Amino acid sequence: MFAGHYAAALAAKSAEPRAPLWSYAIACQFLDLGWAGLIMTGAEKASIDPSLPGSPLVLYDMPWTHSLPGSLAWSVAGALLARFALRVPWRAAAFIGLAVFSHWLADLLVHRPDLLLWPNGPKVGLGLWNSPVAEQAVEIGLLAVTGVFWTAWRLRDGRPAWPAAAFLTVLVALQIYAMSSPEGGSPGAVNRMQTGGLALLGYGAVALVAWLVERGPSVRPQAPERLPAS
Repeated sequence: MFAGHYAAALAAKSAEPRAPLWSYAIACQFLDLGWAGLIMTGAEKASIDPSLPGSPLVLYDMPWTHSLPGSLAWSVAGALLARFALRVPWRAAAFIGLAVFSHWLADLLVHRPDLLLWPNGPKVGLGLWNSPVAEQAVEIGLLAVTGVFWTAWRLRDGRPAWPAAAFLTVLVALQIYAMSSPEGGSPGAVNRMQTGGLALLGYGAVALVAWLVERGPSVRPQAPERLPAS
């Protein structure tokens, strides 16, 4: 799952708008940002099996980012970072933490069993990757539903709808690109620097687009000035 993770960012922004959209965009991919860095250092490991349907990644060793305890720790860290670095209210910080944890829940839906429940424990995953058409439908469907709610919130706040449409278009375009450009090559270990670097670049680009979307001022109409009584 790639674009579908951002549905959590749109839902969180609609429910708690006091945190910036870019912070939610980073939060919903926070686990994969950590994964990208750890893949590059070799602390977590993956390989490629091009014969697999859907994603060809075999994520056989990622205890620090995608285990249940690890994801909970990253979620708490994300909430605290938002509270004390971004200085958002506690409620907004909590929503950022929930956006971080949403990544693990979405991965549980699509991953093959590779998510540790506890150290040296069983690995879980419902394997929707094995049904690529259904998996893509779920991703686009989540974006569509949450995109409607987020666009409605923008309109209620007096903001134009077109930036929301632009952001959703970027996400769908990236998803189509990911679908049509599967990772190829021979079975074996991934290119750590290439895989991690491309992930960081992609997530950073989406966060930048999210920041640009929110740059425009509100266009909420002002109440007409009342004339003093004569």
